[in-house]
Amino acid sequence: MVVEKNRRNKMKSLFSNLNSLCPNYNPKVALPLPDQIDEAINYIKSLETKLKSAKEKKESLMRNKRLRSGCLNSSGVKGSIKSPKIEIHENGSSLQVIVTCGVDEQFIFCEIMRILHEDYGEVISANSSLAGDSVIHVVHAEVYIYMDLLFNLNNV
Repeated sequence: MVVEKNRRNKMKSLFSNLNSLCPNYNPKVALPLPDQIDEAINYIKSLETKLKSAKEKKESLMRNKRLRSGCLNSSGVKGSIKSPKIEIHENGSSLQVIVTCGVDEQFIFCEIMRILHEDYGEVISANSSLAGDSVIHVVHAEVYIYMDLLFNLNNV
């Protein structure tokens, strides 16, 4: 009989500890044992859902990180992404800008187009082509203020 009483007291203490871990725990309100268990189960399930969501987000971020830090060639072997390369050729007020960058680095091309168009002249033509894991952009422009433009393009 004493053994059973000790077992019940121990279980009561364990249920109380479990209930105290729940976010809605209020020590001033005595909940019936089935309600305490249900609340604990619901809380654990919500934590499992949050954990699953966090793991999926982590996997997605890791996948994106791998794509940014390297790329896969046709055989599936990881290769390194090259730094963007910008070549500028001038002939009077005519300018040819050649940008070689990774597929995920289109912001560089957009920024060069913005600088040329908004600040320094007129874009005559722009062509892009895919070469393996790189994109080659060729921009022809007529520029008005050449030295400032060179400084800005080299700082992209």
